[in-house]
Formats: sequence, C-alpha cells, structure tokens
Amino acid sequence: MLLTPNEILQKVNDCLASLPYDRQPASLYEPIKYVLSLGGKRIRPVLTLLSYNMWGDNPESVLTPAIGLETYHNFTLLHDDLMDNADMRRGHETVHRRWDANKAILSGDTMLLLAFQRVAQVPADKLKEVFNLFTVTTLEIDEGQELDVTFENRNDVTEDEYIEMIRLKTSVLLACALKMGAILGDAPQKDAELMYQLGEQVGLAFQLQDDLLDVYGDPKVFGKMIGGDITSNKKTYMLINAFNRANAEQRSELQRWIDAKDFNRQEKVDAVTRLYDEIGIRQLCEQKINHYFEQASQTLAKVDVPEERKQHLRNYMNELLHRQK
Repeated sequence: MLLTPNEILQKVNDCLASLPYDRQPASLYEPIKYVLSLGGKRIRPVLTLLSYNMWGDNPESVLTPAIGLETYHNFTLLHDDLMDNADMRRGHETVHRRWDANKAILSGDTMLLLAFQRVAQVPADKLKEVFNLFTVTTLEIDEGQELDVTFENRNDVTEDEYIEMIRLKTSVLLACALKMGAILGDAPQKDAELMYQLGEQVGLAFQLQDDLLDVYGDPKVFGKMIGGDITSNKKTYMLINAFNRANAEQRSELQRWIDAKDFNRQEKVDAVTRLYDEIGIRQLCEQKINHYFEQASQTLAKVDVPEERKQHLRNYMNELLHRQK
C-alpha cells in the first residue's frame, strides 16, 4: 500500500497521540507528552515511511521505529532550548520555562531512552544494522551540536566548516530516516546507501532554507520572529558569506553590528538585511539550496525502483524546497 505524505503524517500523529505513558512517576512523563503534542512537520518519520514504501507494502510495520526518530528529534529540541535559554517552541512555552531546568534535563534523558526503545522495534534480522545506524547518527548529531556551540566564540568560521556542522547537526538524521526505511523495506544495499546520500543532500538544503527564512521569511507564516539569527550573531551560511564578499565599508558596518552590545533589535535586523541585499546573499543562498536539491534529485534518479514508487517522495522533497516555514 503506497501512502501519500499527508496520509503518513496522519498516521504518525495518531500514533504519537495514542502512545501510553503509564510508568511512574507521572511527573517525569508529563513534559514528554507535552513536547510531542506540540505538532511540527514530523519530517523524519514521514521520510522513513516514504522510503520504506519504495520497497515495502506494510508501512504500519515501521511506524514504531519511525516514531522513535521523531521522539529523538524532539529530545534534541528540548535540550537545545535549554542550552539556548529559549522561551518558546512552536508558539508554546519551552519545557524549562513551563517546569524547570532539572525537569528538562531528566525528561529529555528519558525521551532519548524511549527513542532507542522505539527504534529497536524492528525484525531481529534488521536490528543490528538499524541500531548501529541510529547510534552513529546520534553521536554525529552531538558532534554537530558541539561544533555549533564552539562557532559562537569564533570569528573565522569557514563556509566548509559551517556546511559540515549542519550536515552533522541536521542532515544525518534525515539520512538515517531514509536509510532506515530502505533497510526495513528490504532494499538492496546500494539503494539503501543512495537513500542515505539523498537524506544528507535534502538535509543541507533544508537547513539552508531555514537560514534563509529566518531573514526573509513572512513572520505570519514562519511561526517565529524574523531575524533571530541576526540578533544573536549566529554563524550562518549567510553571515559567513556576507563577510567573505563584503567590501571594506560593508564589512566595517557588519562588524559594528556584530560587536554592538546595546542595540534596537529591529534596527539591527533591518541594517544587516540591507547589507545582505547589497552583497547579494539571498541569491547566493538560494543558489546553494537549489544546488543541493538538484543533487538530491539526481541521487533519487539512481535508485533502482519504478518511478511511480518514487513519486510521493519526490513530491515531498519539492514541498520542502518551497516551504515558507
């Protein structure tokens, strides 16, 4: 049975809503239920089932491990919010704001364990390969997060370093989702590796799109305040390339805004955005996004299944490319 992305999303949300949390103390599990109830795109489980469906015909059988990836992703957000001291996530209070930091740490750790437990719900002959894939992925994501943190205190981050950081922090989990679906669908090894490569390429494009929307998105659609990366001096593809391509006057103004300790938020966002416009950063970022999506399309074309089996995934990739939030 071939499922559309929307049909998969409905199954994923239904499954998440019905998960039992009957262990004690209940107070440990309340933040977990809260986080998983806040919605989101559910990209990782959707990709897992879309990939599985290219070879397999029983998508219900991989729903639990797919939910494991979503549980893990939300665990990373919970701890990211704590590290960033963020107040809001998806329009709601973050766990450490609604409860406290101790709760965010402990419930987050529990989510990580639940993620491994759910990912392990696969046939015995697939368990070692799936578990090794997931374990390496979680290690790489931690490595990416550490790089992201260290970049905050560096002014010499290169474009290549930034791309490697987002590959680790964002892309590898999408790659894991697509390869896991392929493994569980009994795909040939070559095709499973191609699906991993596809996930890396889609993930890079996805994160660069996120960087772009943070500056140029519609705040009514984007779901959060525009310019957060600018006000926090986050080392993004856009800021790195702005410094690389700016003339002396533009670089001086950029540096002045980076160094400013006391500033009007909107004034800083407007000024840096204007500099990006002058330097051509939006077009540069869009070209890089299209480059990775073109690579992804070429990779998908190499996967040895009938075109009709790929169509739902191809359509979903296009939705991600043209998303506004």
